[in-house]
Order: sequence, then structure tokens, then C-alpha cells
Amino acid sequence: MQATQHVEEHFTASATVRDIVIGMSDGLTVPFALAAGVSGAIAVNHIVVTAGLAEIVAGSIAMGLGGYLAARSDADHYHHERERELYEIREKTDVEIQEVEWILRSYGLTAAQSKTVARALSKKPKEWIDFMMRFELGLEEPDPKRALASALTIGGSYIAGGLIPLAPYMLVSQTHAALLVSVGVTLFALAVFGYVKGMFTGARPFRSALQTVVIGGLAAAAAFLLARAIG
Repeated sequence: MQATQHVEEHFTASATVRDIVIGMSDGLTVPFALAAGVSGAIAVNHIVVTAGLAEIVAGSIAMGLGGYLAARSDADHYHHERERELYEIREKTDVEIQEVEWILRSYGLTAAQSKTVARALSKKPKEWIDFMMRFELGLEEPDPKRALASALTIGGSYIAGGLIPLAPYMLVSQTHAALLVSVGVTLFALAVFGYVKGMFTGARPFRSALQTVVIGGLAAAAAFLLARAIG
């Protein structure tokens, strides 16, 4: 009988999806609120577009830099903890072997089984450290290219999201009409984005879409009303 290869179908690009969600959600919401606020105070399209583009550039750089620093921090933390584990298995070998036994017993192995596996694992320092990093500390080794990829993904997603609410002001000459088009287009984009985000993150897609629309709509409405009141 021919064996059938088992293929895992779990989604593996969660880090990339998270970066897209971070960049796109802020990119859709912040420039949308800014454009609405500026149009509420100054009904001049080119000023709205200029302010919006400036915000998109500044926001994408800030968000991208934040993603880069966060990823670098994760990598530095991982390597620091790995060095500490290396020191501990050299200087506190018996204690570390006991920790392996406790971890294995928490997964249902007997004391004898845990002792056998722990002793065998202690003969392989690299695999021992890998085991402790994953099962004691819950840390996975970061991709060395993760920081730059995260920065580019977040920054690019922010720009893509930010251009959606701003595009109507570039295409429609009358500011009030451009605002209405921007509201309709952006709320639709927020709904689609929220729905897709829900599908990837395991949340209820329609609930995720509704939450995204409400948050983006409230932010824009607050900015518009505040600008109107001040202006």
C-alpha cells in the first residue's frame, strides 16, 4: 500500500500579515481623519492633498521605523536569552537537566521517560539550547531579514492605505464633493480590509469589518467636527 504524504496547511505568514494589518489600518484611518479635518476647516483641495501627502510620507517613515526597531528588539532579546541559556547549561548543568525533565513531565511523560530524554538531550548542546529557548522561554529564532522586511511592509502598506482616502481630493475639484466621495470610498475600503483581516486572523469577518469601519468613521468624524468648530 502506497503511503500518502501528509501536508500541513497551517498559515505560516502571520508576521507579514500582522505588518500589513498594522500599516494598512493606520494608513486608511489617519490620513482619512486628517483629510476630513483639513477639508472641514479649509475648503481648498490642494491644501488637503498637500497636507495628506505630507502626513502619508511622515507616517509611513515613522511606522516603518517603528516596525524595524521592534523586529530588531525581538532579535536582540532572543540572542541575549540564548547566550544566557548557553551559560546556564555550562555552569548549572544539573539544574538545567532538571528543568528539561519538568518540562517533559508537563507534557505527560513519566519521570523515567523524562530523565532518559533529558540525559540524551544534554549530550547535544545546540539542540538542548534550542529546546530550552522554545519550551522554557517560548522564543523562536527571528528571521535575520525580518527587521528590514517588516519596515518595508508596514511603510508600504501605510502608503497604500493612505492614498485611498486622499485620491478623491486629487480627482474631484470641489472639496465638499471630494469629501463625500472620500468618505464612501474609504468606508468601503475599511470594510473590505476588516473583512479580509478577519479571515486571516481567525476573527469573525463581518464583525471585524464592522469594527474597522466604526473606528475609522469615528476618527474622521471627530477630526472633521473639531476642525469645523475651531475654524
